Amino acid sequence: MAGRVFFFLQHATYEPAFQAASMGVTAAAQGDEVYFVFAFDALRSLMRGRFGLPHSEREQAESERAERLGVPVPERMLAEARELGARLLACDTTVRICGYTPEELRGTLDEVMELAALWKLTDGARTLTL
Repeated sequence: MAGRVFFFLQHATYEPAFQAASMGVTAAAQGDEVYFVFAFDALRSLMRGRFGLPHSEREQAESERAERLGVPVPERMLAEARELGARLLACDTTVRICGYTPEELRGTLDEVMELAALWKLTDGARTLTL
C-alpha cells in the first residue's frame, strides 16, 4: 500500500542522515512517494557536500563499521532514493534564513516551496523528523 512519506531533516550528521536516507530509499523502492525536506544544518550540510558525514568519534566508528558491512553512505542512499523518484525540498523562508536564495539551490534541491504549499502536501502523509 503505497503512500506519501516526508522526512524533515534539521540535522545531517551521520546518524540522522543514515536514518532518513536508509528509510527513504526503502520507502521509495517499495513504491511510496518520498520527500526529504531540508532545513538549517541539514540544508547547509547538503549545500556544502557534507550530508551524512560523521560529526563525532562515535559517528566515525559507526560510519567505518557500516563501510566494512558494505552499507552505502547516506549521500549515496539519498541519491538512490532520488533516482527512484524521491524529491528534495526546502521551505523558501528557511532557505533565506540560512542565507541562500532559491536560485542557488537549483540542481541540489528539486524545489523550494512556500510553507503553505509544503504544509498542504503533507496532508495525509506519514512524517518523520530527524
